[in-house]
Amino acid sequence: MLMSSLANRYAHQLLDARARSHLIAPLSSTASLSLQDAYDIAHSISVARIAQGETAVGRRIGFIDRKIGSEYDDNVACGTLIWAPLFDTTVRTVSRNHGIQSLAGALQPRLEVSAVFRLRRTPAADADLDALADCIEWIAHGVEIVICPYPDWQCTAADAIAAFGLHGALLIGEPHPLSSASRHNLDVVLSNASVSLSCGGSLRGAGYGSDVMGSPVHALLQLHRLLQTQPRSAPLQAGEIIASGAWAAAVPIEAGQTWTTAFSAVDLAGMSISFV
Repeated sequence: MLMSSLANRYAHQLLDARARSHLIAPLSSTASLSLQDAYDIAHSISVARIAQGETAVGRRIGFIDRKIGSEYDDNVACGTLIWAPLFDTTVRTVSRNHGIQSLAGALQPRLEVSAVFRLRRTPAADADLDALADCIEWIAHGVEIVICPYPDWQCTAADAIAAFGLHGALLIGEPHPLSSASRHNLDVVLSNASVSLSCGGSLRGAGYGSDVMGSPVHALLQLHRLLQTQPRSAPLQAGEIIASGAWAAAVPIEAGQTWTTAFSAVDLAGMSISFV
């Protein structure tokens, strides 16, 4: 476990890198960091951001996927879930499923697509999959800009957790309120759904809900369980926004591009995002 003074030092290095939009060497290049060490650094960052007036609004889920390649280390099992807090300063809704997003200051930006949930009530500590699904108020399409302060995206899982979970911004499309029946079937529906990403009229990527730990609802359940093992982390709460994990590998983006997404087998409208 890191001493609090060291966690704070790393936290300020990462906050400074983000504020100044400059790259830094991975923390793991000079220290051996466990996942818990990384969450301690992330906690110090959250404390600093809240002190500066930001408000936590939810979490974003990520997971270790060997298809990504060298971005993560071999000491963490494939499929390991990781998470990071979301703040009001980097989350916004997109009207009519079209938005314009500035990439100014974004370090090595990439794009991910996900399903976003809002919790209508706080889940019980022992909630199973059905009970947790019943806590979801609505589902929406999410487009997330992920960024990395480490050169060439070379980092370990601990580095990624510490660096804001690599979160840059989250754009949320039109919410779809869920009925009791749709909540009951949500994990299966999302598991069978797919999404495509296009830019300039060309298909650039595709993925499935089943790529997110079997289903985004399963990923939400794993997050719920993980948080209960982390004493410094608050459990899931009513009103939280949860970006439930990328359906496809993150793709590099740049200013001047317009990206579009489209879903199949699920009632979610795609989005069109122009980057400037």
